[in-house]
Amino acid sequence: MADAPLMVVDGAGVVTGWSRAAEQRFGPATADALGLHVMDVLARESERGDGGPSEGLRLAPLAGEGWGVWADDQGGDALGAALLDVMFTQAHIRVHVLDPELRLLRISDPSADPDTDETARLRGRPFREVCAFEEPERMEAYVREVLRTGVPGVERPFRAAPEGVPGGQRTLSLTVFRLQEGHGIRQDNHDKVLGVSVSVVDITDRVRRQVRSKALAAVTDTVGRTLDVETTCRDLAEALVPGYADVCAVEVVDNVLRGENPQPGPLGRDVPLRRAAYRGSSEPAHPVGDVRAVPSGTPYQRALTDLKIRVVPVDHITWADADPARAHSVREIGAHSLLLAPLTLRGAVLGLVSLYRCGDSEPFTEVDVPAVEAMASRTALGIDNARRYVHEYTIASALQRRLLPQRPAVQPAVETDHLLLPGGGAGCWFDTVALSGARTALVIGEVAERGIHAATTMGQLRTVVQALAALDLEPDELLARLYDTAARLAEERAQLPASDPLHREPLTATCAYAVYDPFTESCTVASAGHPAPLVIAVDGTASAVEVPQGPPLGTTGREPVAAVTFPVREGSLVALHSAALSSHAEPGSGVLRQVLSRTDRPLRDLCDAVAYALPDSAELRGGALLLARTHAMPDDRYAAWELPYDKTAPATARRLTSKTLAGWHVDGDTGDATELIVSELVTNAVRYGSPPVELRLILDRGLTCEIRDGSSTAPYMKYAGAVDEGGRGLFIISQLASLWGTRYAAEGKTVWSEQAMPEAEEEDAEGAANPGDRANPRDQAKPENTGGSERP
Repeated sequence: MADAPLMVVDGAGVVTGWSRAAEQRFGPATADALGLHVMDVLARESERGDGGPSEGLRLAPLAGEGWGVWADDQGGDALGAALLDVMFTQAHIRVHVLDPELRLLRISDPSADPDTDETARLRGRPFREVCAFEEPERMEAYVREVLRTGVPGVERPFRAAPEGVPGGQRTLSLTVFRLQEGHGIRQDNHDKVLGVSVSVVDITDRVRRQVRSKALAAVTDTVGRTLDVETTCRDLAEALVPGYADVCAVEVVDNVLRGENPQPGPLGRDVPLRRAAYRGSSEPAHPVGDVRAVPSGTPYQRALTDLKIRVVPVDHITWADADPARAHSVREIGAHSLLLAPLTLRGAVLGLVSLYRCGDSEPFTEVDVPAVEAMASRTALGIDNARRYVHEYTIASALQRRLLPQRPAVQPAVETDHLLLPGGGAGCWFDTVALSGARTALVIGEVAERGIHAATTMGQLRTVVQALAALDLEPDELLARLYDTAARLAEERAQLPASDPLHREPLTATCAYAVYDPFTESCTVASAGHPAPLVIAVDGTASAVEVPQGPPLGTTGREPVAAVTFPVREGSLVALHSAALSSHAEPGSGVLRQVLSRTDRPLRDLCDAVAYALPDSAELRGGALLLARTHAMPDDRYAAWELPYDKTAPATARRLTSKTLAGWHVDGDTGDATELIVSELVTNAVRYGSPPVELRLILDRGLTCEIRDGSSTAPYMKYAGAVDEGGRGLFIISQLASLWGTRYAAEGKTVWSEQAMPEAEEEDAEGAANPGDRANPRDQAKPENTGGSERP
C-alpha cells in the first residue's frame, strides 16, 4: 500500500491522478487520461483482448478524498469486488445489480448499509418497475444491448416521472456494465454472464440548467438582429417554444410599435397593448394584432404594475372573472404554470412576455427567474432599438416627402410623374423646375446616407439646385457650382465635434440635371456620378444616353463635367432613375425597358406598372423614378420675329405684339404692360446690343417676352435720378413682370420677362384644391394667328 497507485479516482469514478506506470499499462498519456471515467479506461483495456491488463487490480480509499488503484500481484477477482463495493458507497449514485432477466438483485442505499430493507422489498422485481421511466421499452432495449454485447453504456439519459408530482419530470442518467464470471469486466463470450450493474444518477437539475442556458443562448443569438419590433417579438417566441416553454405570448405597448417614446412604469391601466407575437399549439385568446388594455385584478396587470418577474401557478385560476377570455384559453391549453416577465428598459415599460408550460412539462420555479430576466432584458433592448429606428425613420420619411414636389408642375410641353418606392429611408430625391423660354429642368439625385441625415442633405442640395436653376445656367455650369456647394457642406461636417456621428460620415451624393427645350426638341444633360437617363422613343425602343459621368458630389480633385445634348422627339419618354434601378434598365430583360415600352399609356399608369413589376428587394427600397413625356411647343402658343436693327425696331415690336396678344385674347392691363416691356427690351437691344435682334412671345404658364441679340454684354438694373431721362428700363420691367432675367448662349444673350396671367393664377388655385380637375394649358383658347417665325 506504500507504493504509489497506478491512478487516482474520485467518488464519481473520474480519473484525477495518472502515473507513468498507468501510461505503460493502460496506454493513454496523462493529459488524455485525466477526466476519463475509470470504467472507460478498463473497458478500453478489455477491448484489447490480450488478457492480463485488467486483472490483478485492487481498489483502496486514500487518506484524502478519492480512491487509489494499485496492481495486485495475487490476482483473483479483487477488482470486481472492490469496484462493486466502491460503487455501492458513492453518495450520489444509486447502483442497481440486475440478473440477465433484468430483475433487481441488489440496490445501493447511500444513507445506510447496502443490505437494507429496500433491497429486500424490491428484490426480484423488474427494473422497469423500480424507476418510473417514461419509455420503459427504450430503456430495456438499451440495457439488453449492453447485456448482449458487453460494450458498456455510459450516461444515457432517460425521462422519468416521480409519483405524486403533477407535471413533474426527472431525468436519470444510466451507466450500464455487464457482469460475468472469470475476468470480471472483460468482454469474453466464453465467460458466464451474471447480469448487469446499472448506475442511476439524477441529472434533472443539470438538464434544467442546460435547457435554461440553451434558451438564453438562443435568445441572445436571434433576438434583436433586425430593426423591426414585431420581428423581434416573433424571434423571441420562436427561440423559446417548444424548447423552453409550450406557449409564448408577447405583447407590446401600442405606442412603442409606432416609434413613440415609452412611458415610465408602472403602466397605466388604460394603456393598450398590442399582441405582437404568439407561438403555441392552440388558438390564443387574443390573436396577433389585437389591441386591448390589460384588465385589472389579473397577474398580467400586477406584473405591469410592480415590474417584477413572477411565477404564477394556474391550477386554480382565481382571476377568471377579471379576464374570462384569457382564463378560458389557459384552461384550453392545459397550462399548469405561468411565468410573466415585463419588458422594461431604464424604468420604462415596453411590454409583457407570458410563458406557459402545459401537460407533462416541468413547472416553472423561482430558479427560472434569473434566466428569463436576462431574456426579457435582451428583448427589451432589441425592441427599443427597433422603436428608435421606427421613430427616426418616421421623421426622416415625413421630412423627405415634405422636401419633394407635392404634385407635378403643369408644363406646356412636358408631362411629368414620379415613382418613389417605399421603405429604406434612402436619400433619393427628384424635382422638375420651370425655366424661362418654356424649358423644363429634370433633376434627380441620391445621397449615400440614410435617415434624418440623408433627408437634411437632400433638402440642402435640392434647394441649391433650385436657386442655381433660376440663374438659367447650362447643366454643366450648374453642376460645377453644385460641386462647390457640396465641398463647403463637407467641410462643415469635418468641423463638427468628433463626438458628433455626422463628423464620421463623409458627404457623398450624386445628381443628374437635364434641361428639355420644346422649341428645338432636344435635351441637354450632365451627371455628377449619377446613372444616365433612359430614353424611350414613341415606337417603344429604349436607349441609354451616353453621358460622361463626373465624380460624385463631395469628392475632391474633380474634373470638369461635360454636358451632352440629344434629340427627343414628340411623345418620347425620358426616364431618370436612382442607382438601384440601373440593373432593371439593362437591354433585353430590364423591367424599365419592358414596362415603359408602352409609351402611349398615362404616366401614372406607367409608374404603377413599374412598381408592380419590380421585385420587393431591400436594395430597391427608397428608389426613385422620374418620368417625363416630351412634346414640341405648339405653334399656337408662341410667335417669333427677327426685328430690324435700327430705331424703328421698338415700334415694329409693339405692333407685332399688339396683334399677337389680340389673337390670344390678352388685353387690358396685361396687354399694355406687355407692349411696354417689349418696347423697353427692344430699345436696349438696339442701343447696347448687336444684330441680329429677335423677339419671341410665349404663352404657357404665363406670358413670356424674350429679346435675343448677338451681344454677350449683360444688362443690369440702375436707379435713375429724378431728373434723368433714361436708365429706368429694367426697373420698369421688374415692376411689371413677375420674373425677369438673362441667359447666355454661344451666339449671344437672351433677356426675358415673365408675367403671370390672371386666368392662370385662378387655374393654379383651383388645381391645388382639385388636382384632378386641373386644365391642360393646351386646351386654352386658340389664338387667331399661328405665330411661328416672321420677318417684318
